[in-house]
Amino acid sequence: MNGRRIKALKAAFPYTIPIFAGFWFLGLAYGIYMNISGFSFVYPMIMSMVIFGGSLEFVAVTMLLAPFAPLQTFIMTLMIQARHIFYGISMLEKYKDTGWKKAWLIFGMCDETFSINYTAEIPQDVDKGWFYFFTTLLDYLYWVTGVTIGGLAGSLMTFNTEGLEFVMTAMFVVIFMEQWMKEKAHYTAYIGVLSSLGCLLVFGSDNFMIPAMICIVVLLTGLRGKIEKAGYLDDNI
Repeated sequence: MNGRRIKALKAAFPYTIPIFAGFWFLGLAYGIYMNISGFSFVYPMIMSMVIFGGSLEFVAVTMLLAPFAPLQTFIMTLMIQARHIFYGISMLEKYKDTGWKKAWLIFGMCDETFSINYTAEIPQDVDKGWFYFFTTLLDYLYWVTGVTIGGLAGSLMTFNTEGLEFVMTAMFVVIFMEQWMKEKAHYTAYIGVLSSLGCLLVFGSDNFMIPAMICIVVLLTGLRGKIEKAGYLDDNI
């Protein structure tokens, strides 16, 4: 590894330390969750390498255990990961002229990597393309190793792990609460909660998810101007 790459790695690594802690914790929980759901460590390991989408991977466990429904799975996947379209558009300028690294940067994009690469103040003497590359690579490795270790650890556990699947519910509750605390007005939270409750009452617990997500997307799109005008995000974010 030449000096330019080493310098970029040293500049990128400190930004990823908080991601390491979060990814290993969630990765371990996900690997154990997969194991108690009946899958060997190979499944979460490969899924983490190929899918590389934390929220989607947790949901994928239910999809794998449910009856075969390719259309519903496709729509659910598209809804959960649709935000990456906007991430990609936002990074068009930054990822320009990165050569062969662009394919990896596109594949390895996740919420945390996007946040770092979009906001990081990269020193002038550090190659931006390699900085983006190593940030993406490090975050990817954190997740894959955490998940793999969790899958292996799950197979070695001898105590009762019943109820551990609640980690997925807890994760989404924490994400919801974090967003709630960031918002001045809670338009987006109300839209999400009321749309989900309404579709649950209309379509039932087995079929409400996709209609709810469609309603949320339509309402957020239609009310976007009003939401932005209200300044629902805190000024410091």
